Amino acid sequence: MRRTDREVKEFHEMVAIMEKCDVCRIALNDNGFPYILPLNFGMKVMDDEKVELYFHGATEGTKYSLMNADNRASFEMDCGHELVTEKESGNCAMEYESVIGRGYMEMVKEEEKYEALCILMEHYHQGDFPFNRAVMPQTKVFKLVVESMTGKIRTKKKIKG
Repeated sequence: MRRTDREVKEFHEMVAIMEKCDVCRIALNDNGFPYILPLNFGMKVMDDEKVELYFHGATEGTKYSLMNADNRASFEMDCGHELVTEKESGNCAMEYESVIGRGYMEMVKEEEKYEALCILMEHYHQGDFPFNRAVMPQTKVFKLVVESMTGKIRTKKKIKG
């Protein structure tokens, strides 16, 4: 990372940023081109400083054929956007917090689907939300097992005018 003064290195700080985000973008390989999908997500944090990101979708689509051909993926999520302008100096910048990383996509087994959907719902509802289980047969659930990630923050205190 070029701007090491903005780098977030601590795992728990990256997780805190991820908890504030409401969309995760994953990039899959589509014949040498990135195929980017903005997705709702849930996250499972393990004790050994590992994280899994959970997603859901329809039962068929391009993303599944791409995952089957190459299960490597990258992800990006960001939040805390605020435009900061300094009229005296004529400078402007955007505040943000972001996390990027990469790992491997896996389909969630049928017997693990309910728990994975609960993880997704928890991210948005902060608690147990009794979702309609009748939609489960029409829903595929998949996850990104994160191998590496890094975070970045730009705030007012770090903007030099």
